[in-house]
Amino acid sequence: MCSDVKTNKLSRILAIDYGAKRIGLALCDPLKTFAYPYLTISNDDSLYSALKKIVEEQEVEKIILGNPLREDGKISRLSEKILKFKVALEKLLKLEIILVDESYSSAMAQERILLTTPKKSKRREKGLIDRNAAAIILQEYLTEFGE
Repeated sequence: MCSDVKTNKLSRILAIDYGAKRIGLALCDPLKTFAYPYLTISNDDSLYSALKKIVEEQEVEKIILGNPLREDGKISRLSEKILKFKVALEKLLKLEIILVDESYSSAMAQERILLTTPKKSKRREKGLIDRNAAAIILQEYLTEFGE
């Protein structure tokens, strides 16, 4: 069913900020002009079923997956996990998944949160940085490659 959304002109792009404990998600608008933080989900046994449901409900046509590149060009332990995650997702969802450099997206997300979230208690919410980092990854993709 996931591959059926490719024909819908109003389908969306999903960005994923992969973490060992949490997965930050962001979506774009149907016109693919801006990205917004969507959700943070746990990286546990329910991860794949949760992502499949989101992809179907939000009519996702493509996934942008953040991959932190090391400055020396070597693959990190997290990158190895992300590559395995990508392969498993492609098998499950039958969608195009594009790896993009997510270096510094969490730091940029933290800065964005400081500027846009006035209450300290809200800024401490677990997952806020993750979904904002995913939104930054997606916005950079939309800006650079314009759908």
